[in-house]
Amino acid sequence: MKLIYQINSLYNPGGMERVVLNKATWLSAHGWEVVIVTTDQGGRPTFYDFPEQIRLHDLGINYSADKGKNTVAHIFSFLKKKQLHKKRLAEFLMAEKADIVDTLYPGESSFIPSIKDGSKKVIELHQSKFFHRQYANKGLKGLIDRFREIMDVRMVKKFDRFVVLTEEDKGYWGDIANMVAIPNASIAPVGPGSDCSAKRIIAVGRLDYQKSFDRLIEAWKIVCDHTKDWTLDIYGQGEWKDMLQNMIDQYGISDRCHLKGTTNNISHEYANSSMLVMSSHYEGLPMVMIEAMSSGLPCVSFDFKCGPRDIIENGVNGLLVKDDDIEGLAEAMLKLINDDELRTAMSVEARKVIGKYNEESVMEKWIKLYSRLTGKE
Repeated sequence: MKLIYQINSLYNPGGMERVVLNKATWLSAHGWEVVIVTTDQGGRPTFYDFPEQIRLHDLGINYSADKGKNTVAHIFSFLKKKQLHKKRLAEFLMAEKADIVDTLYPGESSFIPSIKDGSKKVIELHQSKFFHRQYANKGLKGLIDRFREIMDVRMVKKFDRFVVLTEEDKGYWGDIANMVAIPNASIAPVGPGSDCSAKRIIAVGRLDYQKSFDRLIEAWKIVCDHTKDWTLDIYGQGEWKDMLQNMIDQYGISDRCHLKGTTNNISHEYANSSMLVMSSHYEGLPMVMIEAMSSGLPCVSFDFKCGPRDIIENGVNGLLVKDDDIEGLAEAMLKLINDDELRTAMSVEARKVIGKYNEESVMEKWIKLYSRLTGKE
């Protein structure tokens, strides 16, 4: 069968990009023809290396080029580009005649179901239902965010299938007949993973509001007041880099907290750490958490929407902390720092998450979904 994925771009080291890589690679290895369509790749190389049999095609829309424009200019440009996007995508899909068109990018979600190319249309949401509320807007902006949530429900119902990542998030959407929950898969770690002896904590993600590393740095300042020989390394890139570095410098913890940029070998970093900490405001399903735990890292995390409750068994393979409880996050880190036996026991339990999120079982769910839609079971 032929599958077309759609995503904004592939040049960033993000979770969705890695998910697309893993799924496309698996399907291609199992005889599927896979094409990935982007809008904003702009000739840049992909961050991850894709197998040569997977075809990449960029539509050249470049929504991201409008960043920094004033509101009126931004809206005008967006509407114009959206029309171009619809035209180019429709032409491409009509020529390709795929069995399945699967989108991970909201930009085309409003018009994809109307393209009559003969394919079944699937939309994946890699965030929670409440991602519009990420900035906690008040007043008019807050009302607009709530309105967008209502429109999202109407939009996803137009697809042949609507896929969310967790049962928790599925419950928030309510009774939608075409909805199903399928988690992202985690690739089994290469090598033995962590023995949790390194006096190092790791955090991974984009340096932005969503990942909220400012809250982690605040908690880490408290940890630094109670322990002398542990370090925190944060891997990622993003617009908050300077702000976060300023926080680190102002707190006087630059020798204990480091912004490490990106890496192509995160498994190596997991293996040389003893704990993962997540401070996000929200997620769809935190792949970093699954991957790190599969490598033997206990996880300390805020109990944000969505994912931690699906993955972490509190007190068994990690610790859940009430969202936005900075002192609680610090106390949880200190608990694992100061108890080698507990940290090692949680490491053993953390590795077991790969059984639930292993690639074979997750991709079997995708094959069943696609096959039932097309009648090619």
